[in-house]
Amino acid sequence: MNLVVVGATGAIGSRIVEEALQRGHQVTATTRTPSRLPARAGMTVEAMDIGDVGHAAKVFAGHDAAIVSVKWNENDIGAVLEAIRRSGIKRCLFVIGAGSLLRKDGRTHFEHMAEKGIQPPTSKPAALAFDVIRKADDLDWTAISPAASIQPGERTGQFRLGLDHLIEDDKGESRISREDFAIAILDEIENPRHIRKRFTAAY
Repeated sequence: MNLVVVGATGAIGSRIVEEALQRGHQVTATTRTPSRLPARAGMTVEAMDIGDVGHAAKVFAGHDAAIVSVKWNENDIGAVLEAIRRSGIKRCLFVIGAGSLLRKDGRTHFEHMAEKGIQPPTSKPAALAFDVIRKADDLDWTAISPAASIQPGERTGQFRLGLDHLIEDDKGESRISREDFAIAILDEIENPRHIRKRFTAAY
């Protein structure tokens, strides 16, 4: 497939690019700082500010799918969706935070963390972005939330999938490696199972 990855130099975006290339896909990697991406076979690097809708639409055009992994406190979901629409792409996947996932007590993970005095700057903007994404019924979108903890680690290929609820292990921990999270994303791109849905992946 011919994929465009927005946020390709990020902690998650870079793993998405790596996983896509390992699977033999052609990747257009977009970033505001292209100097951070060394040349690689199968990858084209494009300097892009997602806020420039006209330019972003031109970069997106001709791809089979767009994968967007950005900080939603620094980027406008409306601009992203408009660029995708103008480009003619229908299939798109958005990485959003874990904050809007529901815990066992019915509260969101964001509410749980706020009670502990922890409020990551990306959590609420990501939840608001998801509210906009879920109304885009003209696109074949998917949103994916990570586990509560997503860190560098091993590529095991062993994890569980869920929908709107935070996945915890038998110790009450919710975690996944960035490498395995990228597997979940590329699996969904290759074999769509969550069109116009949000899902999550964790151990």
